[in-house]
Amino acid sequence: MRSKGIFVKTWALLGATAMFLSVGALFAFVFWKGAVVVDADFLFSSPKGAVLGEEGGIYPAIIGSIWFTAGSVVIGGVPAFLIAVYLAFMRNSEKAEAAGQLILRCAAGIPSIVLGMFAYSLFVKDLSWGRSILSASIALGIMIMPYIETLIEKAFREVPSHMIESSRALGFSRMKILGLVILPMCSGEIVAALILGACFSMGATAPLIFTGGVAFASAPTDMLHPAMALPLHLYLLVSQGGSSIEAAYGTALVMMVLVLAGNIVARTLAQRSRPKWRT
Repeated sequence: MRSKGIFVKTWALLGATAMFLSVGALFAFVFWKGAVVVDADFLFSSPKGAVLGEEGGIYPAIIGSIWFTAGSVVIGGVPAFLIAVYLAFMRNSEKAEAAGQLILRCAAGIPSIVLGMFAYSLFVKDLSWGRSILSASIALGIMIMPYIETLIEKAFREVPSHMIESSRALGFSRMKILGLVILPMCSGEIVAALILGACFSMGATAPLIFTGGVAFASAPTDMLHPAMALPLHLYLLVSQGGSSIEAAYGTALVMMVLVLAGNIVARTLAQRSRPKWRT
């Protein structure tokens, strides 16, 4: 038994080391290739050149990604929060909880390109919204909703049951318990879940192809027009090849830094808001 334990620990250590080395090598390679391109002009100018993107920068794509991401977090985060509240505290039967979990698992397994086709058929074509940030944000919001809901529900379920029962014994209603007990305890983790959902959304390309992403546009000012986005711009640069590859590495570096920063902020918020009874 002891030898088996040593084997498992060694295997786990080797696996973790391989993972960290792989991720580190990926970041190092992208940084090595992309750092020479990234400067103030690259970050704050529009793409240009005979082949779009071989000159200029990615400013419209950065702003467009922020719009797409913010819209998807609002559209996906609100129902995710409500579903998490219902499944964690409001459901009246085990069957309702099981049905909700099944629906969420099915939604999480839908390929993002299928969500993009759905949004294109319904919002772009049938409702005549056209290609827009709003259409794309709905597709992205549906994509990240199960992910955000799982994180928020997990935070809710970690609240000690004796604190909830004590609040009920004092005559608090469910809504008061939610507002006065649960949300203050879980606020940091809820915000962290939304940030992680935003990072997930920022890296998605397939839904944008059909709904609101375009090869070139100025920085957006509203939700009713299409816009550039970092992942789609990266895909187009790689597809063009040639001299666009350097700009592609720069775009990849910027996107990876944004996602990494979001993950660090989410981790920090979750840790700082974690009370002593969870440590």
